[in-house]
Amino acid sequence: MTLSEQKIVQYLGEAHAQERALTRVLQSQIAMTPRGSYRTALSTHLRETREHAERIQRRLRDLDAGPGLIGGVVGAAESIVGQALAFGKTPIDLLRGTGGEEKVLKNAKDAAATESLEIATYLAIEHLAEEVGDAETARMAAAIRREEERMLQRIMREIPKLTGAVVGAEIEGDPTYDITTTGAADAVRGAGEAAAEAARSTGAAAKRGARQARKVPGVAQVEGQIKGAVASESDLAISNYDSLAADEITARLTDLSQIDLAKIDSYERKHENRTTVLSRITSLRGNEPWPGYDELNAADVQRALGEADEGRIKEVRSYERAHKNRAGVLKATERELASA
Repeated sequence: MTLSEQKIVQYLGEAHAQERALTRVLQSQIAMTPRGSYRTALSTHLRETREHAERIQRRLRDLDAGPGLIGGVVGAAESIVGQALAFGKTPIDLLRGTGGEEKVLKNAKDAAATESLEIATYLAIEHLAEEVGDAETARMAAAIRREEERMLQRIMREIPKLTGAVVGAEIEGDPTYDITTTGAADAVRGAGEAAAEAARSTGAAAKRGARQARKVPGVAQVEGQIKGAVASESDLAISNYDSLAADEITARLTDLSQIDLAKIDSYERKHENRTTVLSRITSLRGNEPWPGYDELNAADVQRALGEADEGRIKEVRSYERAHKNRAGVLKATERELASA
């Protein structure tokens, strides 16, 4: 591979990372945006973003970068660019601003900044490809850039309307944001049934059902944050929460799911806002080994481990040690690793 081709592959890898990260951010923002023109624009761009990632992946293959090189370039880029674009930032988004209208407005401003970054990225790829004689990559970059520019224009048209909604809610006392009409609420309504189905499944079916429990990355934490914001003490997973000292609460947090941790986090911030409790919750927050994992009982997890690869088994072991610490699950992970 020539030096110019290596540079093209590098830039395409960075663009692919941006698209992958933006997919997660868009899912997060759609989940808290009420139905209307802005949510429609976000949903449309989510489809475009997925198509962009697929087009870049195909172009990388056409350049004969090779699976190893593609994986290395894309993986390294995602570890940096993905974080810069706020991978999995949904729980933070839910707490931004004083009301729902302001949360959506702030997300829109973030989206405008992200689109500008993407436009610059594809403009650079387009001109790099032209300079080194790669007409196909140049055409692809130009086509994607035009779609990003159209999305930025849509966002800019929406910002005045979103700002007007903030004025109505925050200044004139006429809120329009209804959390029951957002995608997050849609996901919450369907999560219970899907999780129950996952818990009844076995083996590979258990893993497939668990993945269906929450199709949107981070929705478990979204659900908890939403419920915690409006929860009463009786809704929490820890009984008699308001009468417990901080150390009594922190001692019980390890047994909780990501949903319940997020729920208590939101409730605690709204009420006592104790640093010790919030810090401990933060240390326990993280991704489940696979979506819906927290809803599975020990037997279901053990059956699923029989078809998991070594990396996933290690994730389960680490997650269990930090959370439920179920002896049967931990023994199963050690048994599977020993036979791997």
